[in-house]
Amino acid sequence: MAQASRRTSAAAICGPTRSTLKDTSKGMRGYSIAIKGSLSAVDAQDWDALALGDDDNPFVSYAFLQALEEAGCVVPETGWQPQHVLLYDDKERLVGACPLYAKYHSYGEYIFDHGWADAFERAGGHYYPKLLSAVPFTPATGPRLLCQSLEAQRALLQGLRQITERAEVSSLHLNFLPRPSEALLEGSDFLLRKSMQFHWQNQGYSRFDDFLGALSSRKRKAIKKERQAVAESGLTLRRLTGDDLKAEHWDAFFAFYMDTSERKWGQAYLNRDFFELLHQRLRDRVMLVLAYDGAEVVAGALNLFSRSRLFGRNWGCLERAKFLHFEACYYQAIEHAIEHKLDWVEAGAQGQHKLQRGYLPRETYSLHWLSHPQFHEAIARYLEAERAGVEAEIAEMMLSSPFKAC
Repeated sequence: MAQASRRTSAAAICGPTRSTLKDTSKGMRGYSIAIKGSLSAVDAQDWDALALGDDDNPFVSYAFLQALEEAGCVVPETGWQPQHVLLYDDKERLVGACPLYAKYHSYGEYIFDHGWADAFERAGGHYYPKLLSAVPFTPATGPRLLCQSLEAQRALLQGLRQITERAEVSSLHLNFLPRPSEALLEGSDFLLRKSMQFHWQNQGYSRFDDFLGALSSRKRKAIKKERQAVAESGLTLRRLTGDDLKAEHWDAFFAFYMDTSERKWGQAYLNRDFFELLHQRLRDRVMLVLAYDGAEVVAGALNLFSRSRLFGRNWGCLERAKFLHFEACYYQAIEHAIEHKLDWVEAGAQGQHKLQRGYLPRETYSLHWLSHPQFHEAIARYLEAERAGVEAEIAEMMLSSPFKAC
């Protein structure tokens, strides 16, 4: 098996400052790509002009991605080496961008490929470094090929593959994409992977009780019972966004985040500096749920939102009141979405318990390209079976939907 060197350097991955794409597909002639080792080397307005489309997804914004780098959460020392890609047309206009990282492990991704890495290593190869287009530590769907035309997207995808080949690394991955179109993948040998999350959809509800009315009687009563238990516990919940957010709120939430991270994962991905930058630059896209026991904050849930979606991100608590997690993370998110006429709530990774609280299973998508041909073929066979399994699992779960039968 041909081996991608574990010692691939930053310079080897970045390659030349600018390179022209090989014209391997009709219509790709004239594009060129550049790689930047830090988002600070990219103009913020240029990036956001491509990244912030109709939905204004906060996670691919310059402010969010740069905050991760500036706070030291996403740097080579943590195993995330920025390699952001810019795409230019034949008139030297910037027409595309892609958040890209050289990864030296598979943590903080939520699309799991540890088994692939183990198999590749056992066969004598080096799986790391690999290249990953994703939002670090964030299992939220959103654009990765930041372009305003299908042609530019296809050119950028081709460019990413050529970067992978030139760097002689094991693989390229694009995680939590919107569903890729057939037109995007036409003539490509990228592998489609299906995964599953639980999302809540707003069916035009005017208030939370309208949502409850769409549920079966038993599920409706169960949610009312859970919410009543939290109300009777004496805790008070507040939803804060924008200028209502203060330093003391972030201090409290960061303590919860650290407690949860240390108990569940043994380490925290994010630091207090990141949350300070998030407050400075994106507080109008943050919705923080805090639970108070009198004057003391005892639990919190962090959400970010776009024009159409609310994304549940992190949760933590000091006081483990019964059903508090469901109230802070799920029901408060639904209420916010209804009040602000958002279409979806994405509740993050995993959690079949979300099903009974109105969050239904939905497919999520990622694309993968493996540089070793036989390994690529083996993964293709695996993903074919996995896709069928995910589809069957979703179909089975939908039989237990909490909503009334139509």
